[in-house]
Amino acid sequence: MKITILQTGLVPEPMRDDFDTYGTMMQKMLETAGGDFDYEVVSVVENETLPPIDQVEAILITGSSHGVYDPLPWIAPLKEFIKQAYARHLPMVGICFGHQIMAEALGGHAGKSEKGWGLGRHDYQLVNLPEKLALEASHVSVTASHQDQVLQAPPEAQIIAKSDFTPFAGLYYPNGPAISVQPHPEFDDEFSRTLFTKRKGVVFDPDDADEALVSLQKTSSSALLGRLFVRFFQQK
Repeated sequence: MKITILQTGLVPEPMRDDFDTYGTMMQKMLETAGGDFDYEVVSVVENETLPPIDQVEAILITGSSHGVYDPLPWIAPLKEFIKQAYARHLPMVGICFGHQIMAEALGGHAGKSEKGWGLGRHDYQLVNLPEKLALEASHVSVTASHQDQVLQAPPEAQIIAKSDFTPFAGLYYPNGPAISVQPHPEFDDEFSRTLFTKRKGVVFDPDDADEALVSLQKTSSSALLGRLFVRFFQQK
């Protein structure tokens, strides 16, 4: 199977020379989890053209600093691409912005949360995972970095991960098949630590950034979500 990774964001400029692109992070996440796939990366954020839908086998949509509501020329075509992929029953995974734009395209709503920024290691309860995707855990702790989130789930979506801060933290679309999560299992702790440090006092409130840095002492469950996505793609 070839997975088309749609890169919708760029690593913040001060960190760009020291870390992989988001597309490469996604590929490494799946490879580390045992995924044996082929990959292509299409950087829509850099105005690369979306591939013909009939040449796509599976899709993974990355995170982004942009919002689904931003007036960018690639947002509307990406929403239409998601609708076409869903209608064709192409396996599709979304992370952070990918999670939000999938919900927006498929009948839900995403936007800025009145709760503000969600930063650092967040705990999520896993609920209603399909048996074929079940994990050996009832909770996961994964790094988050977002102020937008899904505010209303699409009618067909089932909640599979939730927290008080992020009620729609994970969604599964049985008719897709499609699955998406709000946190960032592709972020390793070095990247997360650098992100919170570099953006402290610039993008993030200093106290919030400090709390996020302390939270990274909690063991990450990112590998579990990586295995979940590999298992999902292997079902095809």
